[in-house]
Amino acid sequence: MATNVPGPLEDKEYIGSWFAVELDNGVKGNFTDISGLAIEVEVVEKVDANTDTTTRKRPGTAKFGDITLKRTLSGDQAFWAWAMSIRDGEPKFRHDGAIVLYDISEKEIGRWTFLSAWPSKWSASDLDIGSDDMMTEEVTLAIEGLKREK
Repeated sequence: MATNVPGPLEDKEYIGSWFAVELDNGVKGNFTDISGLAIEVEVVEKVDANTDTTTRKRPGTAKFGDITLKRTLSGDQAFWAWAMSIRDGEPKFRHDGAIVLYDISEKEIGRWTFLSAWPSKWSASDLDIGSDDMMTEEVTLAIEGLKREK
């Protein structure tokens, strides 16, 4: 007996294992972990006192989470230099950028654009003579906007 197949089978879910960060100042990097892609809209409460007391909830100010980037520490000092330029008083330190998600064939399948980002923290893992663990670099970006493009 023949089996009917309704059409091509395609995965619609994303696997978040291949991604990169791009900034409009030319800084780019591949990271092993990115967290903080978030938007939170503050809830503003207003009490209406007509015949019944009713609490109404309305959207307030939108807040965007800090984005934390992690990767193995390497010779690439671009994010370190960006953080140091802020410390040294660089007047143009905010930059727009994107987190780009790729499929296994390196085709772009997702993009989150962030606005007015700057590194509020840069850190490296601890130095330990008794450890064979790879050193890691962690960068926290403060952002003022986030858009999902794809």
